[in-house]
Amino acid sequence: MAVGARSGHEEPEDRPGRSGNAGSAGAADHAGIDGETPDGGGRAAKKPRSFWKELPLLIVVALVLALLIKTFLVQAFSIPSDSMQDTLQRGDRVLVDKLTPWFGSEPERGEVVVFHDPGGWLDDTPEVHPNAIQKVLSFIGLMPSAEEKDLIKRVIAVGGDTVECKENGPVVVNGKALDEKSFIFPGNTPCNDQPFGPIKVPEGRIWVMGDHRQDSRDSRYHQELPGGGTVSNDEVVGRAFVVAWPISRWATLPVPKTFDQPGLNAAMGAAPAALGLAGALPLVLWRRRRITTAAAGRARTTAGTP
Repeated sequence: MAVGARSGHEEPEDRPGRSGNAGSAGAADHAGIDGETPDGGGRAAKKPRSFWKELPLLIVVALVLALLIKTFLVQAFSIPSDSMQDTLQRGDRVLVDKLTPWFGSEPERGEVVVFHDPGGWLDDTPEVHPNAIQKVLSFIGLMPSAEEKDLIKRVIAVGGDTVECKENGPVVVNGKALDEKSFIFPGNTPCNDQPFGPIKVPEGRIWVMGDHRQDSRDSRYHQELPGGGTVSNDEVVGRAFVVAWPISRWATLPVPKTFDQPGLNAAMGAAPAALGLAGALPLVLWRRRRITTAAAGRARTTAGTP
């Protein structure tokens, strides 16, 4: 009986209830994998597209993003000459910030900027004829353009500034001499090859010079052209802020400290101060007249009181 009782309480391995549950779970697993019920009903799960079918879409998205970045954010430019040595070497690739000008930012003294040919600056430059692949890559910003007539120089003076440089002398902006030893080419003079000035830079324009002074056809050499050698702010593509290639020459392009010296903005600051004084003077006179009138009225009232 003990054996029989034990046998009566044991559940056989093939118990229908347990076997049925296992079968249901198996069906659920099968449905979860194939998206079908055991009897063939239900809807099959959508199979993922193959990588090769997705690849064209990924390429299109990447190209669109690259084009948007080149148009509105950052663009790569190649240095074609020695005019900015030693700051930049021929063949360097620089990244140019094109975003801040969209928010009204204007070129500032000391910045290295890329700008379109104002007209006549690159007339002697031989034409370049890139192949179709180079044109496509430059269009989307993956390669510097070889067709666009762009130049790269350092901003020395901005609209409203007075700039000059006499032989054997330094470049002077608004009466302040610039210390350019940290960025002009070793052995160069500031302007002995082409002294100039004084020149008043028109509003909305900039005066630019190359760091390799004796090998740079910059503002000094184009004073006979419209604009007197200056460049319109509208022609500026953006500020070059980093040397990105080759890796061994990676470096940022900060504004030299000499452009931060006190008094350099004095000439520009005088105009707002004068305007402020002119605007404040009538208010002061009006207030004084009002105080005087009120005092006279009180005096008459006091005199008439018994």
